Formats: sequence, C-alpha cells, structure tokens
Amino acid sequence: MKGQSLLVLLFVSGVYANWAKNINYRSPSEHHPALGISIHKVVKRNDPTSPWDPATLNYTHGVASGDPYPDSVILWTRVGPSSDNDRSNVTVSGYAKLYDHDTEEYVSISKAPVCVEYAVATDEGCENVVDSGIVYTSSDIDYTVKVEAKGLQPFTTYYYQFAVCGSDNKSPLGRTKTTPNADDDVTKIGVAVYSCSNYPFGFFNAFGNPVRKDSVDYVIHLGDYIYEYANGEYGWGQSIGRVPLPDKQIYSLYDYRKRIATYRTDLDLVASHQQFPWIPVWDDHEVADNTYRDGSSELNNTEDSFLKDGGVSVDQRKMNAVRAYFEWMPIRQVEMDDNLRIWRSFSIGKLIDLVMLDTRQYDRSITDLYWNTDYMHDIYQDASRSLMGSRQENWFYNTLLHSAKRGATWRIIGSQIVFSRINLTSAYNADLPLNMDAWDGYQANRNRTLNLLYTHSIGNNIFLAGDSHASWVSDLVWLGEKPYNASTGRGSIGVEFAGSAVSSPCPFGANISLAAANNYSAILESTNEQLHWQDLYYRGYYELHIGKEELEARYFGLPTVVRRNGWEIPIANFSVRAGENRLLRPVGGGVVESGSLKFGNRVETNGTVDTEDGRWFVSQEDLAVL
Repeated sequence: MKGQSLLVLLFVSGVYANWAKNINYRSPSEHHPALGISIHKVVKRNDPTSPWDPATLNYTHGVASGDPYPDSVILWTRVGPSSDNDRSNVTVSGYAKLYDHDTEEYVSISKAPVCVEYAVATDEGCENVVDSGIVYTSSDIDYTVKVEAKGLQPFTTYYYQFAVCGSDNKSPLGRTKTTPNADDDVTKIGVAVYSCSNYPFGFFNAFGNPVRKDSVDYVIHLGDYIYEYANGEYGWGQSIGRVPLPDKQIYSLYDYRKRIATYRTDLDLVASHQQFPWIPVWDDHEVADNTYRDGSSELNNTEDSFLKDGGVSVDQRKMNAVRAYFEWMPIRQVEMDDNLRIWRSFSIGKLIDLVMLDTRQYDRSITDLYWNTDYMHDIYQDASRSLMGSRQENWFYNTLLHSAKRGATWRIIGSQIVFSRINLTSAYNADLPLNMDAWDGYQANRNRTLNLLYTHSIGNNIFLAGDSHASWVSDLVWLGEKPYNASTGRGSIGVEFAGSAVSSPCPFGANISLAAANNYSAILESTNEQLHWQDLYYRGYYELHIGKEELEARYFGLPTVVRRNGWEIPIANFSVRAGENRLLRPVGGGVVESGSLKFGNRVETNGTVDTEDGRWFVSQEDLAVL
C-alpha cells in the first residue's frame, strides 16, 4: 500500500512538473494560480489510475508553430476525445460532464490528463531529434497543447511531431523555422501578411497559396482571425456550407473556443499553420466589433446591453475571448501577470526589427461606436487620446529608438489599422472625412509617433495594416507638418503597406463589380496625395521579400473565395530601397493589374497558367463565371 502511494505521489509530481511546461497553464502565471488556472488543483483532482485510451484521442485540428526566436519556437496541437470542447465545468469525484450534441445529453468522462510526447528534429523522418519531452493537457484548456521547443539553432528549419504517450497515435508532421540571431547578417527574409478571415464569406484560399508555392519563411497575421457574429448577422455561410459555430453572437468561453475551432477546420488555414511559424496579433473581432478599453460597439456595460447579452459584462467577454485565443494560437504569453498584453517585438538578424502592436484591446481610448460619431469628430484631435495606452505607447517609442541605435536595417510595424491619413469624403459622398476607428481617430497619437521618427531621423520604417478589407500603399508622411512631394516621394519617412482581407467583403459591398470598385479606388487615390495605390475589388494577401538593399511587396488577388482553389493573380508589386524612405519610382513599376495607381496605368490580366508552379492567372472576363 505504501509503495502504491509512493507511485501515485511520483506520478502526480511528474504531472505537475510536466504540466508547468505546457505554457497554456502559465496564462497568466503558474506562480499566481489565483489569476488563472491552478495547476495544483487540476492535478489533484485527476485520477492517475485511469489514463486515456490512446485510440479514443484525435489530433482534431492539426499542428501549428509560432513566435519563433533564434533558439526556440512555440509548438501547438490539440489532442482530445472530441472536436467539441467541454461545455461543463461540473466535476464529480474526478469526473466531468461533456455535452454530446448528437444525443443532446451530458455524459461523464474521465478528467485524467492526456499525456503527450513531442519531438523536434532537423529531418522530416524525425531521426535526428534535437529536443523532446512530455506535456499534459485536459479539458481545462480545451485539450490544447502549447510547448516551447528549446535549444534550437538560429535561422534553421525543423520538423516536429506529437504522439499520445506510449502509443503510435501521432500527429501530422509540422515544419517550423527559427529566426536568426539579432546580430546575424541575413540576406533575405520572406513573410506572408494576412488579415480578416471571415468564415461564412468564403474559403481561406489565401492561406494555402504560399504553402503551395513554398514562398516565405514566416507568416504575420494582423488580426480578425475570427469574427464574433452570428451567420445571419454577417455572411451567407449556409449557401457555401460554411456556417460558423455556434451560430449566434458569441460571449462565453465555450462560444469562443467553438468559433476558433470551426475556423480551424479550413484546410488552407490548417496547411499554413502546419508549414510556417506564425507571428499573430489580434484586431477587434477576436473579441467584438470596434473594441476599446471599456467596451465595444455592441456591449458597453450599460444596463440594457448587460441584460440583452445574458449578463455577460465587457470584462467577462474580453477575458473569455482572450483566454480562448491564447489556448488556440501558437503564441507566447509575453508577460505572465498581464494577460491582455500581446504587443511584443522580434529582432530578426541585423535585417529586421518587427514590432507587433495592439491598437484595439489593451488600453485604447473610446472609438467610433456608430451612435457617437459626432462626439468622435469633436474629440479625435484631443492630445490625451491613445490607441495603445501610455505603457504600450512608451514601449513602442523606446523599441523604435533601440532599433535605430542597434542599426537594424528595417523597422516593420504590425498595426491592425491603417496608419496613414485617408480622406474618405469623395468616395463615400458624405461629410465623413476620416475613419475614426483607425489612426485617423487618434491624431495626437499618430503625431507623437511621426514626431519621434522625424526628430530622431529614424528611417526605413514599414507600417503594415489590415482591418479595412482593402489594399492601400502609401508613402509615410506627416501631412501638414512636413513638406512632401508626391511625384518624387521627397519628405516621406517610410512606407505603409495595408492589405485586403482573406475573405471578408469589400467595404463597398461584397458583390461590387470590378468596374465600380476601380472607380471608387480612383476617387480615393486621387484625393489622398500620399496614397499611391488603392484596390477594393480583390480578397487576398501580400508577401514581403526583405533584403539589405531593397524590400519588395507583392500583392496577390483571389478571383473567387466561394470555392476552394489555388488561383491567384499578382495584381501589384512595389519596392522600397534602403535609406530612401519612400516607394521606388515609378511606383509599382508604373503598371498594376487592378485598382488605381497614381501616375501609373492599369492593365488587365490574360487568362494563362504558370506551368512552373501551377498557379492560375485568370482574365477579368473570366471572373464573371467564377
């Protein structure tokens, strides 16, 4: 009996130690269990004598990796008895009740931890293993696994795989890549940049195309990874078999887990996670539309909204969304006692300092909530307004100063929303000059940023943006404060590349014609002097190919997203030479395939197939039948 007790004690101690390595349980901190999940309590209630049968467990959503460092990377998978998550927190003698949607009943299942092995190797056969270990997961974290693979070499490709302990039940094979050391000379880096993937509006074909081409090293996602709406509110998923679950506006932890899980059934998204390490950040819809520090457009801690939404407060909803996001995304918890902090930076050799901002959730001043637009017009220039809050804002400025001091060639800033001033009056035919939900609604914050860059002569700045469901390419200019020549680019301090959505609709309507979209683009481009290219029509993504002498942005448009396919059209290419702080002239080589190019032309694509890599290039005439 004493020997059996000792065995159980050793088992529990081992489980505790290994669970501490599963960094889901370190959100916000394993040292402050009152702030998150108490590992001690989770381990204590589990029965080590009733382990899971490996045959009942599945890798329901593939594998993923993210937040690469020179010597480590985060690995992710989900291994559980069901694709659904545990809807009940009821525990009875070490058991929980899992909701069976087929029988519409709760059934008792063992809450014993799922034991998972992982291995990281330099070869696809996983014979030369460089790191391995054991971690545990359970329904407490939706059966997700996140572990930090350590002891890796910089700028090196690795392969990784999970297995249920003591079995042949293995996950798909994943591929990942570390970043170079901060002081390494690197000649070229490729990244694919995405935003705004809306499940009921179409397939996520854009995620799969760089996988098919094997064209980049890393993926940057600028947010709106999911949308919180019910299908009927925003989308037509039933017509293409893509109804997001649960089919309602989401609020609870179960809801957010289920919604992310639904999105992660898209095969192109699964492939991208499996092939490339991701560096993601959230926008607003990971929580709710037009979120800010104290609420959102739909939920504002008023009595009416509190009752309408079933008693879910702003803070409860945000914490549910954030918890599910950290469980499901291959991302590090940056600061253990600050579970809303997602802003962070990466030094990628001497070539790049990548700065990922949170201009939505962390500490943003009130935004346009649709009913307060007139009020926003009164306060948008107020000096106290901040997109980021003082703590993040000061960190951002110090990061830029440090980057310039260390001599990184490029500073790439991942911002969810468009940084450049965009006058929308003519295109919208209304007295609506600025988007108060973008940097335009926070003029003092943008001025402080530009003042830092100009005052300290910090150049080679590349701002990235998503959110708008459209493509925008601009010289980075302090309009009204610094002189600027649109024809030469003189006076610019960098460039902004903003990308279209993976599948979210054009802001002028999902069914807009190509001619109408290009007409609106021409109006927008002509009324904004720093804006050199604008496209509304295409859903898609862009790639950055970054070298010491030049950075190239390649924009790709998708002919259709209502069917799964690998088609894409290269619609525009732009270059920035190091030290010039402006778009290379002629901008876009003087020719683009869609949208409106300042001082340039637009040509239509011929319907051909690139036999080298099999990509389709579809003529504009053919779009009607797609």
